[in-house]
Amino acid sequence: MNKLYIGNVSEEASAEDLETIFEQWKIPHSGPFLVKTGYAFVDCPDEKIAMKAIDILSGKVELHGKLLEVEHSVPKRQRSCKLQIRNIPPHMQWEVLDGMLALYGTVENCEQVNTDTDTAVVNVRYGAKDQARQAMEKLNGFLMENFALKVSYIPDEMATADAPPLGVGRRGFVPRGPPRSGSPGLGARPKLQSEVPLRILVPTQFVGAIIGKEGATIRNITKQTHSKIDIHRKENAGAAEKPITVHSTPEGCSNACRTIMEIMQKEALDTKFTEEIPLKILAHNNFVGRLIGKEGRNLKKIEVDTETKITISPLQDLTLYNPERTITVKGSIEACSRAEEEVMKKVRESYENDVAAMNLQSNLIPGLNLNALGLFPGGAPGMGPSMGHNVPPPGAQGGYSSFGGQPESETVHLFIPALAVGAIIGKQGQHIKQLSRYAGASIKISADEVNVVDANQVAPPEGMDSKQRMVIIAGPPEAQFKAQGRIFGKLKEENFFGPKEEVKLEAHIKVPSFAAGRVIGKGGKTVNELQNLTSAEVVVPRDQTPDENDQVIVKITGHFYASQLAQRKIQEILSQVRRQQQPKPSPRGEGQPRGEGPPLSRPSRK
Repeated sequence: MNKLYIGNVSEEASAEDLETIFEQWKIPHSGPFLVKTGYAFVDCPDEKIAMKAIDILSGKVELHGKLLEVEHSVPKRQRSCKLQIRNIPPHMQWEVLDGMLALYGTVENCEQVNTDTDTAVVNVRYGAKDQARQAMEKLNGFLMENFALKVSYIPDEMATADAPPLGVGRRGFVPRGPPRSGSPGLGARPKLQSEVPLRILVPTQFVGAIIGKEGATIRNITKQTHSKIDIHRKENAGAAEKPITVHSTPEGCSNACRTIMEIMQKEALDTKFTEEIPLKILAHNNFVGRLIGKEGRNLKKIEVDTETKITISPLQDLTLYNPERTITVKGSIEACSRAEEEVMKKVRESYENDVAAMNLQSNLIPGLNLNALGLFPGGAPGMGPSMGHNVPPPGAQGGYSSFGGQPESETVHLFIPALAVGAIIGKQGQHIKQLSRYAGASIKISADEVNVVDANQVAPPEGMDSKQRMVIIAGPPEAQFKAQGRIFGKLKEENFFGPKEEVKLEAHIKVPSFAAGRVIGKGGKTVNELQNLTSAEVVVPRDQTPDENDQVIVKITGHFYASQLAQRKIQEILSQVRRQQQPKPSPRGEGQPRGEGPPLSRPSRK
C-alpha cells in the first residue's frame, strides 16, 4: 500500500507543485508524480510514509485553491472486501465501532494500525464485496464526534501486512494491542477507574469500625486498594444499613470489598454479634435481567462456581427514586469475594454495552434527545443512589416534536415471536410493567396471533413465522427507543435468536394516506434512499385500504439501529408534510415559499 492517489488536483497543478508540497512537509517519495487531469499518482518508500502523507495532506493542504484528497491507490480489480478507516475519534470505544461496522454486513476481521496520528486507524475485512462497498459509501466523510471518517480500499495482497492480528476477539475483532505510552486512540491505555463503581450495603453498627479512629481505617483501605470510598452515613437516617460506594479499577473494588468484609467479621467477633453477615451488592435494575440470564442460568452458574447462595430483591421494592436491586450473597468471605467479582463483571458488561449503544445511537439516529432518554444519571455515568430519574415527568425536556414543543407521541406495532410473549410480560406481568415505567411508554401485547389481528393489519409479516404477536408501543421517540431496544435485547438474551444471529424484527407505523406518496417518492426514489441510508427494509404495501383514520401502514424490517433510523427518517417526512398542511401566515411583504420535502441526506461530510 505504498502507492498514493491524489485527488481534487487543480488543472493548473504540475508535478513540480506536488513535489514542492511533499518536500515542504518532509514526506519522501520513491518515484515521479504522474499527473492526470484532476488527479495524480505517486509511490512512497513504504506504508508508514504513505500513511503519513495521507494523514498530513488529505483534506488539509491546498494547491491552487483546492484541498487535496490523498488516499491509497487501489486498482478496481483489487477493490474487494477490505477497507482502511482513518481519523477515528481518539476516545471511541471498540463496542461502538463494532456496532457501526456491523450495520453494513458481516465483519470478519478488524485490526488496529499503529500510526503517529492522534486519531485511530483500523483495517476492516467484510464478508462480501458489496458490504465493503456500502460501508465505503456510507462511512467516508461520516462525522463522529466532529471527526470526519476517511475510508479507502486496501489491496487484497497487502491487507494485513502492517497489522498482524493479536488474537481475534468477538465478531472477529482483534482486541486492542499494547498501547503507545500516552497516545490516544482505540488502543490507548485504559482508564484506571472503572466507570461502574461497586455499591454495597453494610449494617449501620459496623460503619464506625470501617471508618476507624479519626478515619484511619478507611484511609488505609483507600491507600492499599487505590480506591475512593464514600460511606453514605447521612442517607436513610435511622436505617439498619448504609450504602458504601467504591470507585476504583475492578480489581481495586474487589480488594476493598474483601477488606470491608474482613473488618465486619472481626467487629462481629469482638462484639459477640452472632448473626450471619452476608455481602449485599446494589445494582441498577437495568442490568439485573442480564445478570440473572434466561431461566436464571447466569446467576446459577455464579452460585455453583463460587459456592455461594445468591438472592435478588423483588421488583416490587423498586421505586422511581430507588431503581437499585439488592443482590445478597451468602458464603465464606473468600466465596463472597469471588462472587462479587463475577456479579460486577456482568454488571459492567451490561453497562458498557448500553453506553456503546447510546454512543452509536447519538451518532447515527437524528431526532432523539439523549438527555431525555434517562438511561444514566446526569453528570457521572456510575450507579449512584440517585439513579432514579428514568422516566421524564410529563412536560419534561423531550424529544422530537414537529413544531419544537412537547414530545409528540408515536405508535409503533412491533412483531415478536409468539413464544417470546411470556418473556416480555414476565411473571404476573412484572417485566412489562417495569419496562413501561422505565421507557415512559404504553406497552400492550395483542391477544391474537398476527394472522388474526384487527382489520387495520393488512397482512402478516412476510417470510416470518406465522405465529407472531404484535406489541403496541405508544410514546415519544425516546420512549420508543428505550422500549423497542429493551425488547430486542430481551429476545437476544432469552435465546429466541441464535448466538450468531442478528435480532431482526418487523415494525409497522401508520402514516396519513395522503403522505404515503411522500414516503415512497417519485418512482420509489425516497423509499430506496431510505433503505440505502438505514440498512432497513422499508415497504409501503400497494393497494392498501386506508383505515377509519385515513391512515396506511409502512413496514420496517431490520435490526434495532436500522429500524430506529428508518422510523426517525419517516417521522421527519411526516413532520414536514404536517408543517406544509398548516395555513400560511398572512404575508407582510414577500411570502415565504412552502418547504420542500426533507432531504434524505447521507452521513455528514466536510
